[in-house]
Amino acid sequence: MSKKLYVGNLPYQTNDQELSDLFSAQGAVSSATVITDKFSGRSKGFGFVEFENDDEGQKAIDALNGSDVGGRNIVVNEARPMTERPQRDDR
Repeated sequence: MSKKLYVGNLPYQTNDQELSDLFSAQGAVSSATVITDKFSGRSKGFGFVEFENDDEGQKAIDALNGSDVGGRNIVVNEARPMTERPQRDDR
């Protein structure tokens, strides 16, 4: 079973590889993605990391939540499932 983590308050210059490297010390990272703005391509300051097993994911939460990365205290917790959002009417 895999565990997907939400990582918030990331420095805006953080990229996918740096995020993966940060978390790989805690276990086997399946994927690491920094979320970017679809128009500008700039980081939104958060991302997701997926571990191959739950224990390693929990270890990463315990070790890295509140830790300093690039002068910012990151937030690390278990990702919640994406919910449906109502369509916007942008006329």
